Amino acid sequence: MRNRLTAFILAGMILGVVTGFAANLWVGGDKALAKDVAGYFHLLADIFLHLIKMIIAPLVFSTLVAGIAHMGDSAALGRIGGRALAWFIIASLISLTLGLIFVNFFAPGEGLNLVRSGAESGVNTEALNFRDFVLHVFPTSMVGAMAENSILQIVVFSLFIGVALTAIGEKGKPIITVIEAMVELMLQVTSYVMRVAPLAVFGALASAITTEGLGVLKTFGELVGEFYLSLLALWVLLCCAGAIFLGRRMIKLLKYVREPLLLAFSTASSEAAYPKMLEQLDRFGVPRRIYSFVLPLGYSFNLDGSMMYSTFATIFIAQAYGIDLPIATQITILLVLMVTSKGIAAVPRASLVVVAATLGQFDLPVEGIAFILAVDHFMDMGRTATNVLGNAIATSVITKWEGMLEVEEPDYVPHPKAPAHTPAHGRAGLELAPDMVEEDHRR
Repeated sequence: MRNRLTAFILAGMILGVVTGFAANLWVGGDKALAKDVAGYFHLLADIFLHLIKMIIAPLVFSTLVAGIAHMGDSAALGRIGGRALAWFIIASLISLTLGLIFVNFFAPGEGLNLVRSGAESGVNTEALNFRDFVLHVFPTSMVGAMAENSILQIVVFSLFIGVALTAIGEKGKPIITVIEAMVELMLQVTSYVMRVAPLAVFGALASAITTEGLGVLKTFGELVGEFYLSLLALWVLLCCAGAIFLGRRMIKLLKYVREPLLLAFSTASSEAAYPKMLEQLDRFGVPRRIYSFVLPLGYSFNLDGSMMYSTFATIFIAQAYGIDLPIATQITILLVLMVTSKGIAAVPRASLVVVAATLGQFDLPVEGIAFILAVDHFMDMGRTATNVLGNAIATSVITKWEGMLEVEEPDYVPHPKAPAHTPAHGRAGLELAPDMVEEDHRR
């Protein structure tokens, strides 16, 4: 199943586009009927995303607590956390700056000559303010945070529990044993859920094409195309930064994360890619104690694609309304987004909310958000995949900094005495190929 999942996802993408196009030709003239048909297509994606939401909280909690408990000491935890945040801040600044550079270079909004009418954007920006974001970080209830799948809150109370288990020593070992068993349980459940992924990909794309048609890509083709070229430049920069630390293994990392990237791209959901990313980083050689701590942090603070979109969309809307922004104002917008974008993880329809809030703060037409809503789903696919790639590279680089990057999982040859069945996650019962002689660090 592991080797065929990529092919199934690609097949789901192609079939989804073809089926959606056929459905659009059939019912596209009746918007109400098209919406109903699209809703049934999207049912497949909704089921998959519900299953992902079902496992995401216990998966993050168990892997993070187990990772911290095995970290050994709080000094290592602080050092890894500090390095992670340093990488996230630098990556955020680069992403925002690239978005600013490319939107000024391409100028996709020039010539549209939209007229400001004062209409509402339809996007609620009240949820985005610094005070509420800081308060949101700290949970009032562990159960409530788990029920709402609030990743940042789960990270916070998992840190407390993991550090406390380390502090109480021997008394905490029975609990650690239970949590380790919970990790294996959730990884096995994850392997079942991932089998639904190709159907979810098919449903998500078929639904979008049924209502919008392929024509929406042609109408907004310049905007979408230039945004994707900007994302491509960011991908190249991220991969080059990763190669500086990982060397040739950067190519191997791209090979391992292609399935999570496809999931993120086709479903426009970072959560959908999270369980598979854990498995692939493990196969690449990142110890559980590292990825279980850094990856949830990255999902909260390291959203490179979303941040590039924030500057790109903000300046695009100003261009579309013929508003000339001096470079000093654009830099100020960038610095504001550097702060406000850190609240993305806590807000529904996050990127649009951040853009709308920034437009309002600089007295720019917030109604311009409505202009890009038609293609926001297709732009969201690209920025979500970029978020996932950025976090995979960040986690791997931080592991390399710590000197804990292990040999990647090669094409294993089962040991003659190994049992016929081996766990879906981990390396038990498997033997390294003869040419792999580098020592595998203990986790």
